[in-house]
Amino acid sequence: MCDDRTERDVERMLRRRGLTRREFSATLTTAAIAAMLPPIASATEIKAGEVMVTTPDGEADCWLAHPVEGRHAGVILWPDIKGIRPGFRMMGERLAQSGYTVLVVNPYYRSVKGDVITPGEEFSDPAVRERLMPYARSLSIETCLTDGAAFIQYLDAHPAGDPERQVGTMGYCMTGSYTMRLAAAYPQRIGAGASFHGGGLATDREDSPHLLAPQIDAGMLIAIAANDDERDPEDKVLLRQAFDEAGGRAEIEVYEDTLHGWCPPDGAAHHPEQAERAWQRMLALFEKELA
Repeated sequence: MCDDRTERDVERMLRRRGLTRREFSATLTTAAIAAMLPPIASATEIKAGEVMVTTPDGEADCWLAHPVEGRHAGVILWPDIKGIRPGFRMMGERLAQSGYTVLVVNPYYRSVKGDVITPGEEFSDPAVRERLMPYARSLSIETCLTDGAAFIQYLDAHPAGDPERQVGTMGYCMTGSYTMRLAAAYPQRIGAGASFHGGGLATDREDSPHLLAPQIDAGMLIAIAANDDERDPEDKVLLRQAFDEAGGRAEIEVYEDTLHGWCPPDGAAHHPEQAERAWQRMLALFEKELA
């Protein structure tokens, strides 16, 4: 989870690399972020652009990427606490190149349109944190489910979507739990979910996501950061027990030598090799469950 402890872990990692936060941030141009994403072999030609999705609470500005021809399984991509931004749009386009219709959503659309940070800004910066936290606190289980329903409906109705195929969902950090909540709420439509360094997946609360395992009929990938696991080693045990008892299909793994936030290419914790391994595991899951 994003807090002072995980940020201290990132600071130590940067020092081992001989970098300061400022030096790292200075390298994060849009071109540099794009270069961190490995190319797709035999990539499908795509088109991408901003779209507006009607929800019960207004109009959500999203980024839609899809192959130029045909109808394809839809995927909802929820960004981490730093919101929609170039790195996540690029990730959505990369997934579209593998043959999916991908909706990268702005979870904060009720409060603000577009990006809430610029490349190089980090959660460790108190000013950035002060800006982000009110947006994050404005979200809830209810907004996750009502927004998720609207996004599924949008993908089903879009000419590049395929309502005959199930939808995938993927989330990072605070939105990792969204993948489980949507899969439980809409088991007939969500066929696969992938959570990357998701926070709060197994808690002692009555609304803990792991308790939803009996309601989930989707294949799940739960990729856990090593330092998150060191902090809460029982989480993976509770998740495994919950899915095993429910007879669910879940791949739950702690990714060695990773820090919270290791997947997005624009974060200081980015681990290129492990991020790509997690991405390939997600592609295998989507190919199996959304075919």
